[in-house]
Amino acid sequence: MAEEISLRDAYGKTLLQRGRENRDIVVLDADLSRSTMTYYFAKEFPDRFFDCGIAEQNMVSIAAGLAASGKIPIASTFAVFAPGRCFDQIRMSIAQPGRNVKIVATHGGITVGEDGTSHQAVEDLALICSLPGFTVIVPADAIETAQAVRVAALSPGPFYIRLGRPKLPLVYSEDYRFSLGKAVTMGEGRGATIIAIGVMVAAAIEAAEELKTAGIDCRVLSMPTLKPIDEAAIIKAAVETGAIVTAEEHLEHGGLGSRVAQVVARNKPVPMELVAIKDTYAKSGKPSELLKKHGLTAKDIAQAVRKVVERK
Repeated sequence: MAEEISLRDAYGKTLLQRGRENRDIVVLDADLSRSTMTYYFAKEFPDRFFDCGIAEQNMVSIAAGLAASGKIPIASTFAVFAPGRCFDQIRMSIAQPGRNVKIVATHGGITVGEDGTSHQAVEDLALICSLPGFTVIVPADAIETAQAVRVAALSPGPFYIRLGRPKLPLVYSEDYRFSLGKAVTMGEGRGATIIAIGVMVAAAIEAAEELKTAGIDCRVLSMPTLKPIDEAAIIKAAVETGAIVTAEEHLEHGGLGSRVAQVVARNKPVPMELVAIKDTYAKSGKPSELLKKHGLTAKDIAQAVRKVVERK
């Protein structure tokens, strides 16, 4: 079994490294630094760390002001609070003027688990992708998280990086290099394509292995950059495999499935299935139980592939 590492921990340690390399980086948090792991940065650079308290709207506005002053602000809280609680401030103060603010939100999706409905962000990708100018990244493991944070800090403009709460298995090797806006081929195949993000990448790889024993050869694409999405990779998959399944820990509308479907409909219509949370909210429970209940397992992905292949 692949080693499991916390994406939040990888973020916190990478943030500290970037802070050592660039004094213009400042970090903001909303009374959650022990959970978002920004406390690594706070401990070494207290004069460049701003705990804004339980006031995410203020945190976003302060970050925008720091960006306007030439700093590189990186703001963190739970995904349910940013973009949720402070959507208007993000829209008005970051998106519209195109401020160089990086929002790194942890505890995304239903794998927050026992914290329950109020803390499970299942709409955040739809919200943030609706804002012009934002680059949106959903890493699949700790290796990709560290590289995505580094790239975001070096790149101009607004960024949103979504991380989860639990540790995730490593799906990349140490020599992996994250490329902004590019899909990553995790496995070749021509029977169908599975496109996945975040926690669902490991499940997609597992599903493809299961399907191979049944004679269905699947291409697996990890799509770490949700916006701008890799249209060329999607079109190529549609042309060469003739069927696509998307997998995400998010509501069915507004996230990966919606964005892939737009590309497919415009360029190369093929049968599609979306493995995602249907039009509902989850409840409190263990992450594995919630993923199973809402159809977000390798078994569910494999079933969706079988279904879409029948429609080719």
